[in-house]
Amino acid sequence: MKHLITPSIKSRFVSLALSFAPSAVVFGLWSWGALASLGSVFVVGRGEASTQPQWWVAALLIAAAGMGAGFAVERAGGRRGLLFVGAALAVLCAASFAVSALLRIDILFAPMLLAALASALVVQVRRLWIVDTELTRNLQRVARRASATEACAANVRLSGGLKLLDTVLPLKEAVVFSLDSAGVPAPAARLRSDAQGSAAAETNRNSAWREGVKLCERAVRTGEIVIQPDLTASQAEGGCPSIVVVPLRHAGRAVGALLVRLREEFDETDRPLLKNVSAQLARDLQRDEARAQAAPADSATLYSARAAEHRLESFHMIAGLLIEQGFAAHALSEASDGHAVAYLDGTIAYVNQPMLAAARLTEKDGARLDLFGLLDRFRAGVFDEPSIAVRRVLQTGDAYERELPFPDRNQTLELRIALITESRREHNGQGALVVEPLCLAVTVRDVTRIKEYEKLKSDMISLMSHELRTPITSINGFAELLAMDDTLPESTREFLTIISSESQRLTRMINTFLAVTQLEQKDRQEVLKIPLMLDDVVRETINSMQPVAKRKRIRLVEREGGKLPPVAADRSLITQVVTNLVENAIKYSPERTAVTLSTALEADAVRVTVEDRGYGIPPEAVDRVWEKFYRVARDGHDKEEESTGLGLSFVREVVEQHGGEVALESEVGRGSKFSFTLPRL
Repeated sequence: MKHLITPSIKSRFVSLALSFAPSAVVFGLWSWGALASLGSVFVVGRGEASTQPQWWVAALLIAAAGMGAGFAVERAGGRRGLLFVGAALAVLCAASFAVSALLRIDILFAPMLLAALASALVVQVRRLWIVDTELTRNLQRVARRASATEACAANVRLSGGLKLLDTVLPLKEAVVFSLDSAGVPAPAARLRSDAQGSAAAETNRNSAWREGVKLCERAVRTGEIVIQPDLTASQAEGGCPSIVVVPLRHAGRAVGALLVRLREEFDETDRPLLKNVSAQLARDLQRDEARAQAAPADSATLYSARAAEHRLESFHMIAGLLIEQGFAAHALSEASDGHAVAYLDGTIAYVNQPMLAAARLTEKDGARLDLFGLLDRFRAGVFDEPSIAVRRVLQTGDAYERELPFPDRNQTLELRIALITESRREHNGQGALVVEPLCLAVTVRDVTRIKEYEKLKSDMISLMSHELRTPITSINGFAELLAMDDTLPESTREFLTIISSESQRLTRMINTFLAVTQLEQKDRQEVLKIPLMLDDVVRETINSMQPVAKRKRIRLVEREGGKLPPVAADRSLITQVVTNLVENAIKYSPERTAVTLSTALEADAVRVTVEDRGYGIPPEAVDRVWEKFYRVARDGHDKEEESTGLGLSFVREVVEQHGGEVALESEVGRGSKFSFTLPRL
């Protein structure tokens, strides 16, 4: 790893000066005789007196050892420098034993050893202090920059988060508790939706407060959400009030708790909502706690130069990531669609100019808005309760999408509200996948011109279809009338029958094409969805298709799948879907075979299957049968002339608009199995 500390000439002189100080101390101790007993350990012949060098030679030896060790650590670093120093000391130790044994001279190895170790320690501490000082200063600089660019203080954001909860939940009271130095919950922000003035009510509130603090301590201790009935609620309150306490954790550490008192019984579907908002409140609380702490001194805790350098490298990496993440806001400013990013406490983090234009706001007005203030600017007939939309997104994590018509200004906008999350793995990437909610993204797109083009296309198709229907109806009617004339030759009547049959096929093709086109142009929410039992639809279809099946000597069989939950669907459209599948199965099945219809519950969906023992579909055509006008050629014969190639396309469009999926399994010569799923209620 590249060293962050590059020794300069000045730094080396400072290190030499620092090394001289412990060397001088050691020389003083030697002069006073304090090191005599230690020095005798490293000489041979302890019973005999050894000659010691003169004082100025001793001073040079001790200073050389200390300053040399300090220079080695400064130049090569702690680990490599100490290796050099250790090797040199080992050589000196051997020399001390040899010289004392042969020449009876003490080369003062003990004072040199102490001077070298003390000097190396002093220089290493200085190196660690330099690295730690640089790291601390950088951290303080980034913290000051983050505080200066943040839209509002942390306590304001805590209050904003409580206001968001008050908007989407039947809230009576909400309190954010922080943990003091002893781990005891202390209120940091509070929101109350009711006001009581009696002394009895005040006593009741005191009791409720003590009970709430105990629940917070329990939630923090267990790390789990605590839910229980509110026994302190007054008898006059209707329903069954609940108390919910959510532990607030940030970076794996408990920072507080959120206590919520509801006017109604807690709905379990609101659990993800509380977790998402609590994640933001925990971040706000931790940020407020970090600001309250005093700035660390330059001489912070020191361990080793390597560890400190790693911390500084990590800081530079984080600083780079923060800069890169800032590019997103600059990129959104160039987007043609309107974009806004909101924290999970309801405050707006970013809004671009197209969004302000779509909301008909100035930059000054937009700076004062929160999330609901912005969404209120887009209220329309199909979007009159923004709080319900936000609640649904926070509950499920699924995006909310609507087309908003504004006839008064001849404009149509497409609105999308999505929850942005981050997935990460705990314990160095080997643990469970954790999904961290980050923010809400609001997108608005002007689709006025697209809708105008779609309407023009629809009008042209309707006009052409009407103009085609009129002559086709006349051709079919006159052909049938002429075919009834017994005086015409047999060949002529046969030709008239063909004309009548082909005109009827052309009419069916036009009708199916119009149905598919109109369905594609519909908004998903325009489909009339009601609770529907799919097994009832299957039985009705079997009864209505029995005459057609009997004419081809095919049996229609229902395979019951037990009790099924209802689905939300348009009855007429789903009935047409099942009818199309059964018609295809009858059409492409040989005589004296069976077509089986079955229903089954699969996880969160209900599946309807139509299985035949017909000719089957080649593998290369399986993925194309859902395309418009595509018809399968089987057994080397021409494609079915009576088919329009639109029936299965209609099936897919209807099923997908209901939030379901279509599937096909087929084997040539053994039959096909068409199926679709719809989400259960």
